[in-house]
Amino acid sequence: MTGPSRDFIGYADEPPFADWPGGARVAVNFCINYEEGGERSVLEGDAHSETRISDVVVPPVMGGRDLNIEHSYEYGSRVGYWRLLHAFTDRGVPATVNLVGRAGEQNPKALAAMIDAGFDLHPHGWRWIDYAPLTRNEEAVLIQKSIAQVKDLIGEPPLGYYAGLPSMNTYALAAEAGFLYCSDVYNEDLPYWAPDHPGLLLVPYSLDTNDSRFARDGGGYVLGEEFVTYLRDTFDTLYAEGADRPKMMTVGLHARLLGRPGRIGALHRILDYMMNHDGVRVARRDDIARHWLARHPDPRTT
Repeated sequence: MTGPSRDFIGYADEPPFADWPGGARVAVNFCINYEEGGERSVLEGDAHSETRISDVVVPPVMGGRDLNIEHSYEYGSRVGYWRLLHAFTDRGVPATVNLVGRAGEQNPKALAAMIDAGFDLHPHGWRWIDYAPLTRNEEAVLIQKSIAQVKDLIGEPPLGYYAGLPSMNTYALAAEAGFLYCSDVYNEDLPYWAPDHPGLLLVPYSLDTNDSRFARDGGGYVLGEEFVTYLRDTFDTLYAEGADRPKMMTVGLHARLLGRPGRIGALHRILDYMMNHDGVRVARRDDIARHWLARHPDPRTT
């Protein structure tokens, strides 16, 4: 079995002083996962319909379409995304877009709005699929498509990459493609340098402070207030710890989930709660990675 090496020690209770701009205790990054239109579908050449991360809990339709889950995804791109967008633009705070390439192609209006809002575009795979079954070359080709898409949109290549469902090759391919950072990691509260790939920063993502838990049948959130409570408790702990050792917090969002009328208020409440604290920096993912490179460069490459 090959792939990334494991590290059970990490910073060993001695994390580096993050030194966030402005002396912030916590750098908070909100990631909007833009996946709608990139999910599995026979219309895209897949063997079956999508089954994951929506309000519809269904088995796959083999060789056919499932209109219920298609419409669940379409709600995100048609309606929910705009609610998420305005929660940030109305407050003048930034966010990151985890952009599935094919999903972006399906909705140029949403793409334009992301760019106009100043959000950073963080490739999230060309399709919203599992990359483990792909060959190394097949995955590399799709990564290059995502890079070309972002470069065409904003005039420069993206800094980071997040497959979401990575293969054993994803880290190596991200390093070879020239990314500064990869976000397919969940084992830290701060960025750290990839042990196997000098110069590749790993910026942690999160599956617990993530609205995908609304879609986990029987084991997640039901009410928006449950999401607020969990995020507030997480933030309070990191904020307290950040008095001595500043931390990072990531919040994952999905337009087809949190963009529903009964849930969007949770995003407004948590944004206002965080912004009412001194020493909090809501930051784009690219800016966090640039800061870490400047303040805590990889000693193997300096």
